[in-house]
Amino acid sequence: MRLISYDNQGRAAIGVVTSADAAEFVDLGATGFSFSTDMTGLLAAPGGLAAAKAAADAAPSHAVKPLAGIKYLPVVPRPPKILCLGLNYADHAKEGGHAKPEYPSFFMRGATSQVAHQQPIVRPKVSIKLDYEAELAVIIGARARHLTKADALACVAGYSCYNDGSVRDYQRKTSQWTIGKNFDATGGFGPWLVTADELPAGCAGLRIQSRLNGKVMQDANTRDFLFDVVEALCLITECMTLEPGDVIITGTPGGVGHARTPPVWMAPGDVCEIDIEGIGVLSNPIAGEK
Repeated sequence: MRLISYDNQGRAAIGVVTSADAAEFVDLGATGFSFSTDMTGLLAAPGGLAAAKAAADAAPSHAVKPLAGIKYLPVVPRPPKILCLGLNYADHAKEGGHAKPEYPSFFMRGATSQVAHQQPIVRPKVSIKLDYEAELAVIIGARARHLTKADALACVAGYSCYNDGSVRDYQRKTSQWTIGKNFDATGGFGPWLVTADELPAGCAGLRIQSRLNGKVMQDANTRDFLFDVVEALCLITECMTLEPGDVIITGTPGGVGHARTPPVWMAPGDVCEIDIEGIGVLSNPIAGEK
């Protein structure tokens, strides 16, 4: 099942993409489904995903709408937590001048840094060094602490695409990366949540690409993770409780703009796409901050 968050006359709404060509969706609100406006609430509700699927399968014809022309919202518009792994591919660690890490470089994003599919990623006034990062997003569907390898994936609701847009000069102003990763509207998230049952366990073995104006910039596979989804979840829950709606961003492969000669930055007028096999394509135009 593929779930979208979108703007329905100024209010958040949830839909289920029903057609194989991603042309139509069921507006869950038009079916009378209880959790039709709150993605975090839907994920937290016992049996919520199964109930959403049942509502979509039984939807009346007036609830089926075209995807064309809708305004997407970030898949989880305001996640309780957005946790990110840095340096999770050996080639990206190497191109940034880092040794292969023994432990992930964790950092956090805020909800205001996110932007939806087809909405502009915004280059800030203070820098031109806005870089792309193709990443797999893991969306949590159940409260979890002290996970093990045997049970870690039970807390995962699904997966999506993420562009961990990074303002590189600000990222490097301190030893912590937070400031360069949290400019408003720099993190693309979408287009939808694909439920875990439709993908390989832990999204292992999926091709992941970024394309800038149609040119492939990154081309890798999730089998190259240094810390795979299971291990990342186990490490995170040593420290903190994961909650429904939390989002884990799993790191980017080599090929980012700052490591190229000359560097390549996302600029107003560009279009950046993140393509993950089995999930879909997240597309964002780039705009300048007004």
